[in-house]
Amino acid sequence: QPQFEESGGGLVQPGDSLKLSCSISGISFGAYELRWFRQAPGKQRELAALIRADDSTSYVDAVKGRFTISRDDDKEVMYLQMNNLNVEDTAVYYCDAYLNEMQDWWGQGIQVTVSP
Repeated sequence: QPQFEESGGGLVQPGDSLKLSCSISGISFGAYELRWFRQAPGKQRELAALIRADDSTSYVDAVKGRFTISRDDDKEVMYLQMNNLNVEDTAVYYCDAYLNEMQDWWGQGIQVTVSP
């Protein structure tokens, strides 16, 4: 089983920045599509950002222009730089490494709280 280590979450104020990190060992990291999902209280989990093996990226409209997903295949770490945070970004953030339906691995989640 892959091992995940997530870090960087916490409590911040609106307008602040955070950078989430997710280290994943035990997979062929460079081959995977990497995703950040988030789940706000009382809401369904949503895909916030993804980065493919070729480094192309996609974002949900709500975070475009504020969030940046990246990856370091040598270090086997994925990142989510989050700028200009607002209260609607409050959620548990999950990193996900996806290769196919049988090889889809999830981190345990990390809390991000944005509050005045």
